[in-house]
Amino acid sequence: MEIRVATAKDVSALAELMKHLGYPTTTEEMTLRFSHIESHPDYHTLVALYNDKIVGMTGLTKSFFYELDGMYVRIAAMVVDPDYQKLGIGKELIKVAEKWANNIGANVLALNSGDRPERSNAHKFYKNMGFEDKSTGFKTFYSTIVKR
Repeated sequence: MEIRVATAKDVSALAELMKHLGYPTTTEEMTLRFSHIESHPDYHTLVALYNDKIVGMTGLTKSFFYELDGMYVRIAAMVVDPDYQKLGIGKELIKVAEKWANNIGANVLALNSGDRPERSNAHKFYKNMGFEDKSTGFKTFYSTIVKR
């Protein structure tokens, strides 16, 4: 297994992995998304390879606290292909994410995960990795904001 920084050559694999998160994504859509992500210095994308095949990824963002001094890294996306789960790939992705967060001076690694039944195994994994269940998330869509 190998963990490395994602490149533009990986967008097809990233698009496939997004489907496992429940977000159908074409290679064309991921190409545009990744071009924005890759060019932003506060984003960091890692891919996991198993037998030279990309089977997992995590997308990280650096942010600053309003309520505390310092910064944190948020895992914006985390997925391992179901055919390759239970092989330690997710654990390695988290370890490398923690290393990156530490190297840039962040003192917290955080994530959000949907409150849906199909995410229950992911929630167990995160708790086993030391993450605490701390918050409830909310969102609205642009079209809703514009109508207000």
